[in-house]
Amino acid sequence: MSEWILGIDLGGTNIVAGCVRRDGHALHGFHSEPTRPEEGPDAVVDRIVSLGRQAMAETRAADPAAEILGVGIGAPGPLDRARGVVLLTPNLGWVDMPLRARVGEPLGLDAALDNDANCAVLGEWWRGAAQGTRHAIGVTLGTGVGGGIIIDGRLYHGASDVAGEVGHITIDANGRRCACGNDGCLEAYVSGPAIARRAVEALNAGAESSLSAIEPAAITAQSVYQAAAGGDTLARDVVRDTARYLGAGVANLVNIFNPEVVVVCGGVTLAGDGLFGPLRHEVARRAFKPAVSACRIVPGELVHTAGVFGAARAFMEQRGLTDA
Repeated sequence: MSEWILGIDLGGTNIVAGCVRRDGHALHGFHSEPTRPEEGPDAVVDRIVSLGRQAMAETRAADPAAEILGVGIGAPGPLDRARGVVLLTPNLGWVDMPLRARVGEPLGLDAALDNDANCAVLGEWWRGAAQGTRHAIGVTLGTGVGGGIIIDGRLYHGASDVAGEVGHITIDANGRRCACGNDGCLEAYVSGPAIARRAVEALNAGAESSLSAIEPAAITAQSVYQAAAGGDTLARDVVRDTARYLGAGVANLVNIFNPEVVVVCGGVTLAGDGLFGPLRHEVARRAFKPAVSACRIVPGELVHTAGVFGAARAFMEQRGLTDA
């Protein structure tokens, strides 16, 4: 008999699911679907459960001896892990959603809930770019900006389960309004929608760019990265500014936590050296030298699967199924 955990990564844009073998060395039934939060929470939960059933069926077909121990769910927003409740998700519009029960009961599985960004970072620490470290920080850039903190080999949750909300570090006290209601949050500058918005603003101000061939509403962060890679000046400026804003936030984290590695996860990895070069320079300029010298800043390695691996690992840790 082999033991597996269903991992579910719920994001503002996509839901991703798959079954991870307990040792972390295999993944079956990996699938992704758009979240479509505008259809309401019931429709989103139905999609989560459907993807979970599909992943479980494919895992059992590939491994007839498979025993699925439970499901780990990574979800955005502040959580109450003890009750399995999503307290607030600005990018989904949920308040007090009992997600653990809403997913675990129809699947017939023991369920555990953790923050989606925590899960992505935990996945990178377990099987990705932060393997082998004891002290790591992760920053996830997508529809929103999240993060996770590994201290002495353990995911740090804080006093009320909201540790790691690095997207809501204030980098400009009088800056852009964030979806959380605060002004000047890191998320308001370096999330995918924020990157696209800054590019559109530059176009509206008269800047010339290959991006002008795209309808403004269709411009995405990926569009900007691709244009920058092709030499587009406006796109390169947006990516450079993104590195500067992100560098300010990462420098704060490096000074506070003194990690061995900072892993930057999400679609931003497509920006390559055009982002990571100036990002490392900005952190080196702002943070204390001994902290910078001890720290690598790297892109995530589990580009599409970090959250699934991390959600499975979070279930294992909450149920005492790990050796560390």
